[in-house]
Amino acid sequence: MDISPILNGFGVVLEPSNLLYCLIGVIIGMLIGVLPGLGPGATIAILLPITYGIGPVSAIIMLAGIFYGAQYGGTITSVLLRLPGEASSVVTVFDGFALARQGKAGTALGIAAIGSFVGGTVSIIGLTVLAPIVAGFALDFGPPEYAALGVLGVLLISSVGNGNKLKAIIAACVGLLIATVGRDTFTGAERFTFDSLNLAEGIDFIPIAMGLFGLSEILYNLEERHNKVHAPAKVGNVWPSRQDLGQAKGAIGRGSLIGFVLGVLPGGGAVLSSLAAYAVEKRRAKQPERFGQGAVEGVAAPETANNAAATSSFIPLLTLGIPANATMALMFGALLIQGIQPGPQLVTEHPDVFWGVINSMYIGNILLLIMSIPMVGVFVKILRVRPAILAPITVLITLLGAYTVNNQVYDIFLVIVFGLLGYLMKKFGFEPGPLVLAFVLGSMIENSSRQALLIFGGDPTGFFTRPISGTVLALVVLVAFLPLIRKAVAVRRRRKSSVPVDAPVEEKTP
Repeated sequence: MDISPILNGFGVVLEPSNLLYCLIGVIIGMLIGVLPGLGPGATIAILLPITYGIGPVSAIIMLAGIFYGAQYGGTITSVLLRLPGEASSVVTVFDGFALARQGKAGTALGIAAIGSFVGGTVSIIGLTVLAPIVAGFALDFGPPEYAALGVLGVLLISSVGNGNKLKAIIAACVGLLIATVGRDTFTGAERFTFDSLNLAEGIDFIPIAMGLFGLSEILYNLEERHNKVHAPAKVGNVWPSRQDLGQAKGAIGRGSLIGFVLGVLPGGGAVLSSLAAYAVEKRRAKQPERFGQGAVEGVAAPETANNAAATSSFIPLLTLGIPANATMALMFGALLIQGIQPGPQLVTEHPDVFWGVINSMYIGNILLLIMSIPMVGVFVKILRVRPAILAPITVLITLLGAYTVNNQVYDIFLVIVFGLLGYLMKKFGFEPGPLVLAFVLGSMIENSSRQALLIFGGDPTGFFTRPISGTVLALVVLVAFLPLIRKAVAVRRRRKSSVPVDAPVEEKTP
């Protein structure tokens, strides 16, 4: 492998102007990640006109910094306010907010920062070395493979909920139902719109997440706050202890690998990777009941995975010209604005852009680590604000964030509706996380399944005849029956242990 283009790429990044744009990008990314609702997609869309007057390398470096910088920024509100700034931060809410309630918000944010840095760096190394191989593998994925992968993701949702698994599955089914609202992309028929033009385009993720995780939390705690005065959370050292790092190191390693592989796949790689990483850690834990109560691994795994996925999602964009998600589609547009066509020829025709963007991620991750750890103390101080002040601010941030996405008052109405729904779910013991995650995966499952059936001429057995989709579906069956297998093994062991070792053996009389 010729390393001269890679070294030249570092020379491009270390130019003062490109370093400045890299710094601007990660700072903007962190800030917009802190504001729920105003994610990297909306920010990049707003800044696209500015890229006209910036060189192609500087423009893409800045936009890339916004994208992966927002992944950590979304963690801040997930931990401190129980408001996921991004869909990929939903899973972090479960244990991150629980740690914050225990006075360990600094630990949660510190672990998230370290995991984000490690996951991002590992993914960048993989991007540099394995981009052609992984891109060729991703090229073999078609609609059947995405459909099978989405089904596996929904099945794993039952492992994410902290409560009853049946309730988690019910919530996931509701999320899948909500995902069908809107105009059918294949036939144009309207589904569950009730003749409302606002529902014709479907329901956005932002109002659902802001309502279920923002307003519902405030409504749920109103009774407590009316009768009790909560002392501000005590925060110790923001640097994780050796014990915390010891618990998190395995989750960080596995999360890096899961995030890198799943991030390459189109259709919500960061969401799938955070979900899969969390489910893997919970399944392999000796005490799975710790998850949802403040397990350090429950923060380290999804945060490492979604940052690794955010980086590896550049592989199909830069090498194949295939955007892996909506934000990558905007990056695709930014490259076209600069007169650059992403694809296999990008490496040879524009090596400065290709290697400059990749190598800028090394610098950007270091900048994020340098800024995030010392600033954890500033973010943690949000917890010391009195509930009477924090609750209205949270409501304002939630409603403002929802409104700024589409500039529609109707989105505020949806936030209120889902806030009431989330409140009722909490009252009856339902976790909101499975609903949101199933909603995100629902569209991918439906579209990919219908495209696959068109390819197979309506024959569903085609899913099992293709090697990759067949393997994923076999994994689905294994995961579905694994609890039953474990239960059967446990019953058999109990029966064996109940038989006394020294029990006398009856002799048969002749």
